[in-house]
Amino acid sequence: MDEQLAVARNVALQREWYGEPLGDRVRRLVVAFAVSQAQLAEVLGLSAPMLSQLMSGRRAKIGNPAVLARMVMLERRVLTPEVASGDPAAIRAALEQVRDSRPTLSRPTVSWATLPVEEHGDEVLVPALRALAPPAELAAAARLLREGFPLLAGLLRRAAGPDPGRSRAVPETDA
Repeated sequence: MDEQLAVARNVALQREWYGEPLGDRVRRLVVAFAVSQAQLAEVLGLSAPMLSQLMSGRRAKIGNPAVLARMVMLERRVLTPEVASGDPAAIRAALEQVRDSRPTLSRPTVSWATLPVEEHGDEVLVPALRALAPPAELAAAARLLREGFPLLAGLLRRAAGPDPGRSRAVPETDA
């Protein structure tokens, strides 16, 4: 029973730290890249048993920041058109590039608001948002999120597209 509680606590911590349980993230990568867990562990730079423990919740935290950086790199590569289409050469190249990378983590020296959108970000996210909701809803959500979440609000505004009913001379208000 104590092990079950520890696993539940670790999975809850993973949700808090990584946005979702690591098992879910890793399974998506295994499927997207058509590799085994052991092969993925080698690409990430950790042992297969450690990856298994992280996936099952027996361990909560990825101890090496470079491993987490490689995982994020792979998640981003899944969104590239070549990898998303299932091109075996592109998948192999992406895995090799990530495996051979030596990522470093540092604090940003500029405001996040001034950073350019990541490569393929709008190409993937804007159409996905447009498929989920009509422009009026996206624009309304952008107005609601503008103060607390300006980057997300900007993405929603871009997805909503131009608003022909709104005069550019009139500033946005919540009223």
